[in-house]
Amino acid sequence: MRPLDENETTVVFEKIFKFVGNNLKNIVENPSHEGPEPEAGRYCFRLQKSRVYYVSESLVKRATNISRKNLVSLGTCIGKYTHAGSFHLTIMSLNLLAANAKHKVWLKPTSEMSFLYGNHVLKGGLGRITDSIVPGDGVVVFSMSDVPLGFGIAAKSTQDCRKLDPNGIVVLHQADIGEYLRDEDEL
Repeated sequence: MRPLDENETTVVFEKIFKFVGNNLKNIVENPSHEGPEPEAGRYCFRLQKSRVYYVSESLVKRATNISRKNLVSLGTCIGKYTHAGSFHLTIMSLNLLAANAKHKVWLKPTSEMSFLYGNHVLKGGLGRITDSIVPGDGVVVFSMSDVPLGFGIAAKSTQDCRKLDPNGIVVLHQADIGEYLRDEDEL
């Protein structure tokens, strides 16, 4: 497990910034209260076998006793690098994104299952939407009871959604909590 280099850090931060905006500062400066130290530590990003982890520094220090080949996971896996070198956020980053989300969409109960099966969010299933969403922005998808369900990319702006037909796509699906069951072996 090693720290991210400058290029890797830039790519990871750009992807997270798409979803959280200026709240990225909250993620980076989040105090960690893990470990035996009385004062609060910090969280950091580490790379292990093409996966990026969000982990407290005290846990990283304690994990140095474990050999790299025996270390399976440490902290929260927020994403992974593909063979082509692009970075993809995984569903495990949902709690981090939901707590700091800039743009949010709430689904009606009737369309929650459709989203959890991996389908895009349609206008007919939209319960609420935050203002000032622009196409291409990262959006966190919630149920009407504020339970985070997943995330995706906005296909339409907030204003365009108001005059869209009910079968128009509002959010392009990227990840949802149903992946814990569908892709159980890969996570």
